[in-house]
Amino acid sequence: MTAAGVGGSNPRQWRFDSGRICLDLVATSQEADRPDGPEPLANTGRLTCWLVGAGLVPAGTRLTGVDSSWVAGFVELRDCIERLVRSGPRKDCPEHDLEVVNSRAQSPPPGIRAVRDEGGDLVRALSANPECAALLAVVARDAVDLLTDPVARSRLRQCEGDNCRRVYLDTSRGRRRRWCSSEVCGNRERVARHRRRTSVKDLEVSSAGIE
Repeated sequence: MTAAGVGGSNPRQWRFDSGRICLDLVATSQEADRPDGPEPLANTGRLTCWLVGAGLVPAGTRLTGVDSSWVAGFVELRDCIERLVRSGPRKDCPEHDLEVVNSRAQSPPPGIRAVRDEGGDLVRALSANPECAALLAVVARDAVDLLTDPVARSRLRQCEGDNCRRVYLDTSRGRRRRWCSSEVCGNRERVARHRRRTSVKDLEVSSAGIE
């Protein structure tokens, strides 16, 4: 699942295939598989697009208050969740990060209501223009649920794709999922494997011609 990014002349495609909202936020950390790139959430437009793509804000909701403080809040929460997830359930997990997540989780999430769209169907809408603390609370609460659920934690996986650092929840049958996305990292590996086979065949043909 992707959502078009916003900001500048290069639209960014956010991916939402980690299995949890909090892990989808972690996946924005230098885009997970591009560690040397610029901060992906540095632009308020990109953060706004992520909020809509992640489902925290219904499409069409006006977010007029998003500013640099929102970006700082989501980047801080993201980095704290990432360290906690990667540290495992050890007792020496980062206490400061745990305090940040717990603090953000205390705020009430946005109020929601069912409204009629233009076609008469019921759709979800927010009761009021959401504040940053309320949206942070949604992600932080999801992180708390994940961190305190041994079964869910046992399904956490690191993507096996080359240069990909994404963490995802493996809910596949037999728990044999290898990539964060079969369409992205899985396809990259299949393409690379095909190229290697083609190169070997070309080399064999070339060697046979020389003989």
